[in-house]
Amino acid sequence: MISIVTQERLLGAALGATFTALVVLENRKAVHRSIAYDNPVHHEPIENMLGKNISSEFAHMWNKGIDMTLGKLVVYLSNRGW
Repeated sequence: MISIVTQERLLGAALGATFTALVVLENRKAVHRSIAYDNPVHHEPIENMLGKNISSEFAHMWNKGIDMTLGKLVVYLSNRGW
């Protein structure tokens, strides 16, 4: 019999792989819809499964994370005249 820890790891890996595959599939469908020949080119906001617009939220979190990570380096380089 497989130990509980191994079962939990296998379940986590399976759920992670399923979630990743679902995200990749949704992104591929969105790309396909955006470049389809019969549709004019237009940009639609990225939406999550619940239909909420998350593109601006994600951009804000990304910028905040980059600022927190590289902020000291930017200040250092600015002081050095770069």
